[in-house]
Formats: sequence, structure tokens, C-alpha cells
Amino acid sequence: MTAARSGPAFSVHDIPFSTHGSWFDISPVVAEKTYAEDLHLVSHQNGMHAVLRLVPLDPTTGDRTEARVDTTPGLLSWISTGGRIDLSYESPDTVRLRGSGLGISVDAAARTLTPFSGTYFFRDPAADAHVFTSYETGRRYRVTVLAGTIAATPGAQTLGGGHRGLTMTTAAGGHWEIAIEELDTARPPYASSAPFDAITEAEHTRFADFVDKVAPWRSSATPAAELAAYVVWSATVRPTGLVTRPAVLMSKHWMDKVWSWDHCFNALALAPGCPDLALDQFALPFDHQDDSGALPDSVTHSEVLYNFVKPPIHGWTFGHLRRRLPTPPGPAELAETYDRLQRWTAFWLTARRAPGADLPHYQHGNDSGWDNATTFDRERVIESADLTAFLVLQLHELAHLARALDRPDEARRWTRTAEETQAALLDRLWDTDRFVARGVGTGDTWSSSSLLDLMPVVLGEHLPADVGSTLADHIKAHLTPYGLATELPTSPHYLADGYWRGPIWAPATVLIEDGLRRAGHERLADDISARFRALCETHGFAENFDALTGKGLRDRAYTWTASSYLLLAEAHAHREGR
Repeated sequence: MTAARSGPAFSVHDIPFSTHGSWFDISPVVAEKTYAEDLHLVSHQNGMHAVLRLVPLDPTTGDRTEARVDTTPGLLSWISTGGRIDLSYESPDTVRLRGSGLGISVDAAARTLTPFSGTYFFRDPAADAHVFTSYETGRRYRVTVLAGTIAATPGAQTLGGGHRGLTMTTAAGGHWEIAIEELDTARPPYASSAPFDAITEAEHTRFADFVDKVAPWRSSATPAAELAAYVVWSATVRPTGLVTRPAVLMSKHWMDKVWSWDHCFNALALAPGCPDLALDQFALPFDHQDDSGALPDSVTHSEVLYNFVKPPIHGWTFGHLRRRLPTPPGPAELAETYDRLQRWTAFWLTARRAPGADLPHYQHGNDSGWDNATTFDRERVIESADLTAFLVLQLHELAHLARALDRPDEARRWTRTAEETQAALLDRLWDTDRFVARGVGTGDTWSSSSLLDLMPVVLGEHLPADVGSTLADHIKAHLTPYGLATELPTSPHYLADGYWRGPIWAPATVLIEDGLRRAGHERLADDISARFRALCETHGFAENFDALTGKGLRDRAYTWTASSYLLLAEAHAHREGR
């Protein structure tokens, strides 16, 4: 038995195997930083839950056997000297598996069933299939045999503790085949006339079409483009639960949410080739905008969190987005975005300005997206220069939208507010050669060694030239061979795996690269872009990276990292004339 392969190979230990639209993946990652010995079907409905354990078996002894796992977009295979098992997605909620020379055990990952947790296993006589029903996901997982023989079904209808599952085998020289579906309550018995190889080929084609849309500029000079596209494509889920639109999760590992600034980078990367999907990414958090105008901190299948917010980079984002879309947004789309950005901006100018204050404030590092940056070491409720810079850009974008909607008085008001806010930023937080933070309660000011203090470079062409040049000089000090360290490596607070206290992050890279370029510091912007692209090409698309070694840290399949690579690689390709 052989199967065609297409697309870049990758390690399933780093990147989960999944498909566009699916809420589950196949991976050994079963919880935060937790790797199982075997691959599991891991669902992201109701949270991240390992539901089924998939174990290759020696057909003679029936014991677990070692097998190499190969993965490319569209096909996952267990391969040993005695045979192989292949797995491919037939649809977002159904996978097909076939085996020759190896058996397989499909077991409930949870060994204990209580009245409120675990997985119940039984044979469904109406569908002639076996079903695992999971308390954790609230979904059912139906296994239908298409070829071969069920050797055993331990634990059927068993309560309490124990092994639950089914084992597939076949006669020598034969093969077995099954389908596994994730479903709600009931559906007609599984039926498909498509042969396995046709399913795999269709999946390869779907991915290839996506790559051609989002990275038509790719070449040997951008060797990670296809894998970056796979990370984004495979982390996309269909609308379900509180996810109101097709959504690119940050990961199909444990970071399986849409945070209200991460989504911006995915929207920008998708815009030229998948404009509808890009607009959905931008709009999704706004679907949950509250009465104050605030966006949620995060959205996922079964929860929307409002305990923190994220920085207002949405004006910056939409300005780039409307220029990247193949067809400019029409009046209705502009009016809707204008209203949403206006309310989001009003939140910062009212709920987040103390009485008599000119500048907005964060209430915690989490609000900035830089959760534990050293800027927040002295105090947490602070006026921070990055926040005001983002807000100024958002005010300028509102002025642009108002002009496009033929609202000249509103455009003038937004421009005036932007100018006044930037003047207050320079007056209150610029101190000789650096920006400082100010405690809202104490009035104390301080500087730090965090790259966050240099983020106002995002103002680009709006900055006074001397301020922009000074920020550029400070930014150079954060450059390592791999990119921009979020804390100066010489700082006593630097931590190799310290989240925002050292590691390299994609969003900081993209925002600073863009600001430098718009401020006229193109050579430095080119250098930052080149180092980050090389980092991804060598070390993948992790949540963040060790600034001194380049090693990927935390979640190893992060979509905003992949999208940031695509953005920078595309811009580089266009500058090079490809």
C-alpha cells in the first residue's frame, strides 16, 4: 500500500496535523506542555481535550509497536518495517484511517468515567458503529468499520474505571479501514464511496489551492512559506459556539483561542489571497464588543473573556488591511468598521482616562499584550507610550474613514484629537532620549530595558525626525543574531524563556519593522525582517523564541508567527522584484 505525498514535511510534535475548518487535530500534545507517548485525537470544542488515543499494534502479538510518524499537509502515516497506517481528513469533522501490516487500537484517552467526566463507549446498533461520547467536549466520536475485522471492544457499556476502545486487525496481506467522525448527537450512518487515495488527493489539492492564494510570490528565497501557510490553514476552524465566523485560532495546541490583537496579523497575511477570510479575522472580536466599546480579551468555542483587553492596534491594522485587499471595502463595510473603531477608541478615551488626564492607561501588563514586560515592574496601572502611539494611529485611521464616508467635520475632529494626543504623549512621556511610563496613582515616572518602551516607533512618519532616530538607535541595541529581544540581553531582568522579558516575538517584530520603514529607517527595517525570516526558516513558528539561541519556545505552532513570516517574506519578495 502506497500513498502520494505533497507539501512540506513537518514534525507532528511541533505542528498538529489537522485541516481547514476542523475543531480537532491529531497530535501527541494533549495539554499545555504535555506530550503523550502516542498520537491522540484532540478536540478544541469546550476547551482542549485529548479524546481518543491512537495506538499502532503488532498484528501478531496485538501489542503496541514502534512506528515512525511522517506528516505532510493532507496525510499522516505511521510506518514500521512490517507495515503502515495512513490517516487523512475526508471533511473537517471526519478522518479516514487505513492500515496494512499493522493493527490499531482506538481507545478513550480518559480511563475513568464518572457521572460528570470521562468518556462512555458503546456500540450503536442504529448506525452499525461504535461511539465514544465525551463529557469534556460534549461531542460524540463515531467509529465505522469500512474494511477489516474488529478484534476486540473492551469496555463497551462499562462504567467507572477501565480500558475502553476497539482494536482493528486484518488477515495477512489484507488491509483494514475505518472512519472516525466528530458529531453532536446523531446523523445518518457513515457512507462514502470515495476511495482513500482520492480523499488524500482532494486534501492535498485544497491545501495547494490555499498556498497559491496566500503565497503566490514564494520561491526558494522564502523556503518556509508553504509550512507557514499550513500552520494558518490547519488552525482555521468553522463557525461553532461563540466563534461567529471562520476563525484562525492562535494554535491547535493549548493556545486555542482568538486573542484581540493576535487576529490582526492573521487578517493581514490573508488579505490579498483570501479577502473574505481576512475580513472575518479582523471582525470576529468586534462581534463581541461590549456596551462600553471594549473588545474582549479572547474568544473561543465556549467562552468570551472580558477581564482584560488588548492594545488598540486595530486602526493600524485596518489601514494596512484596506490597502492589501484586492477589492477596497465598500461604503457599508467602511461604515461598519468606522462605527466599531469609533466605539473602541471611545473606550480608551473615557473608561481608560483618569479624570483630567490627557493620556489613556493600562490596568495591567495583560492589557498591553506584553503581560510581564519590565515596563510594568514598578506599577501596573500606568500611562504607557506604546498605548498612546497605537491610539494616535487609530485616530488617524478614523479620520481617513470619516473622509471616505464624506463626514468632513468628524474627520477634522479625529485629526485634531490625534494631534493633541500625540502632543500630550511627547510632553508627558518623552524624557530627553527615551519614553518613560507614568503611574496613574502616584505620578511617578520610570524607564525600563523593555522593547515595549520603544514601541512608539510605530508612529512612523508622524514622529518628529529626532525622536524617530533616537528610538531607532535604541532598537539596534535589542538586536541579536535572531531578531529583536523584548528585554535587553544585558539587563539584569533578562530571562531566556521569560515570556516578554527577553524572547523574540512576532508582533513586536512586525510593528517595529513597519514603523521604522515608515519613519525612513529602511536599512534597519530590512535587517530586522531578514533576521526574523531566517529565524522562522530555521526554528519554525513558535509562540516566541530564545533571543540568544533562536530555539522555539512555548507553543510550537503559533499562527501569528506564521502570518508574520508570510507578511515579511511577501514584502521582501516584492522589494526584490520577484
